[in-house]
Amino acid sequence: MREQRPAGWLVDGSLVVMTLIWGATFVLVKRALADASTLLFLTIRFASAACVLAIVFRKDFRSGNLRNSVRGGVLAGLCLFGGYVFQTVGLRYTTASKAAFLTGFTTPMVAVLSSLVYRRAPQFIEVLGVATAFLGMALMTIPSDRLQIGAGDLIVSACAVAYALHILVTGRFAGQVNMGVFITTQIATGAVVGGATFWWAEPVRIRWTFPLIFALAVTSLLATAVGFSIQTWAQRWSSPTRTALFFTLEPVFAWITSYLVAGELLSGRAAVGAGLILGGVLLVELKGSVGRSQS
Repeated sequence: MREQRPAGWLVDGSLVVMTLIWGATFVLVKRALADASTLLFLTIRFASAACVLAIVFRKDFRSGNLRNSVRGGVLAGLCLFGGYVFQTVGLRYTTASKAAFLTGFTTPMVAVLSSLVYRRAPQFIEVLGVATAFLGMALMTIPSDRLQIGAGDLIVSACAVAYALHILVTGRFAGQVNMGVFITTQIATGAVVGGATFWWAEPVRIRWTFPLIFALAVTSLLATAVGFSIQTWAQRWSSPTRTALFFTLEPVFAWITSYLVAGELLSGRAAVGAGLILGGVLLVELKGSVGRSQS
């Protein structure tokens, strides 16, 4: 029996909730990294989430389509954790604002790669929305002085490629696999890669404090287990380009959280950027059913 397509607002709303969760965790993660090395933090985060997912979806591993689900999950997991690693290493050699902007290249890159992979151009309204939102990200994240490209910037750019591939891989497998197996395998793959690298790629340090434990709990359960489950479910019904467009809301939600928690103010230039991001998303969203089919 074919699964009934959910309402468009439910699919898009779930992507907004997922992005809200990711954006809201920036403050927590930044504080937690003062007590733990980055790759060790990611390894614990992914391993904890994988254990939770394995318990929740344990019955799914007894069903059919296991091989294809595991294969897709491994591929998605490699792309996902690769993005985290490139972003983390690149941050050592570039500024956070430039890293945020370059990571934002994920959105237009998804539109381009999607056209090449599926041999079908995105909807015009999607392209216009992506361009508007991407301009907003530039205003929010790039400092007003001149932009220079360094080694760290190129490494972070590789992170954008990895994230774009992750969205495409998820879109490719989401409608064909056992979702529980795919999600669990994806996160477990990240944990395995992290476990194989954290002890030699950087100095290992950890200090068990309440902020660290709290951040691990929130990022493991909400940002990883719940967040990527939502993404996989939503991409059964949403195109990769449309999915990537909602990801541009992440810096907006990150700023809102920073304002509420730390009182961080937004400059006029960044406020215009936030407005453009919201405008780009609304531009696509108000078109109703346009672009909802998988591209």
